[in-house]
Amino acid sequence: MSAWRNLALTAAAAGLVVLSAASADADGRKFPELGAAATPEQIQAWDIDVRPDGLGAPPGSGTAAKGEKVYIQKCAACHGDFGEARGRYPVLVGGHGTMKDDRPEKTVGSYWPYASTIFDYIKRAMPFGEAQTLTNDEVYALTAFLLNMNDVVDSSFVLDASNIGKIEMPNAKNFFDDPRPDAQTVKMAALCMKDCKAEVKVLGRAKVIDVTPDKGGAAARAAAEPAAKAEPAQVAASVAPAGDPEAGKKVFRKCAACHVIDSAANKLGPSLKGILGRTAGSVDGFKYSKAFQAANDMGLKWTDDVLKAFVADPKDFVKDKIGADKGRTRMAFPGLRKEQDVEDLLAFMKAAGGQ
Repeated sequence: MSAWRNLALTAAAAGLVVLSAASADADGRKFPELGAAATPEQIQAWDIDVRPDGLGAPPGSGTAAKGEKVYIQKCAACHGDFGEARGRYPVLVGGHGTMKDDRPEKTVGSYWPYASTIFDYIKRAMPFGEAQTLTNDEVYALTAFLLNMNDVVDSSFVLDASNIGKIEMPNAKNFFDDPRPDAQTVKMAALCMKDCKAEVKVLGRAKVIDVTPDKGGAAARAAAEPAAKAEPAQVAASVAPAGDPEAGKKVFRKCAACHVIDSAANKLGPSLKGILGRTAGSVDGFKYSKAFQAANDMGLKWTDDVLKAFVADPKDFVKDKIGADKGRTRMAFPGLRKEQDVEDLLAFMKAAGGQ
């Protein structure tokens, strides 16, 4: 009985100490009746943001080479082997020079203004479904890999807290402070909500989805289509760009993960040394897909035009030139969207060993 009495007194005393501490803590809060004050450990766990100038970047470091391994394991299933994206997931690489296009391709390299934002986002939210499971070194390495794939840093660059806030992103200069007031400048009562215009004139067209009605209806649009189709072909023939081997060397980085061009060694893909003039599917020691085994049987030759058509859209090339019934290419690369990139790549391949 005495032992129970002592235990009860001890518990009561401990409870008073806790209540006293909580009361003292609550006295300093605006709404003391709600919740509890966050502990230093909780604040540390939540305070993981890395600001544009690098403030808040944690210890650690990483390179593109290390990041590529993490990327293949953790990211490629959604974002593609080359950052080209799969399904509905976003593209991470490329899109440079498209910000003024009707459909700009906003990627890490073409749009994001700060390298630190890449680190912050990966650290906070990736991999999808496993957020905040990566170490700081893995996040630095992944960030370095994405920067390298977008030609922002070299493959040997070591990314860490001391330099992540100093990296200049290609599109940073196009972000600026908006001086306009962050508020409605017109009173709601002054807004017209019904029969506001006596006459409506079409001043612009929705070019991408083409939903603006044509004058004259579908018949007029059908009559105009042949002329509209013929005109771009003539323009394309007259302004076909010449290839730049130096620019093509950068484009070839998209291929280098799977191919070499300066030796006969095969990687994940066949060697590209001497590819021009060669019969498709004919590199010794490489096991081709059924589609390229069929291409070999057909005697398909890698000419300039054939190679350009393939790198522009590998999947459609296989479907159109080899036949959808012959199988598919195993190459995940979606193709080069810009004609200039295709020309530059071909120029580099000729200079580097493709002949």
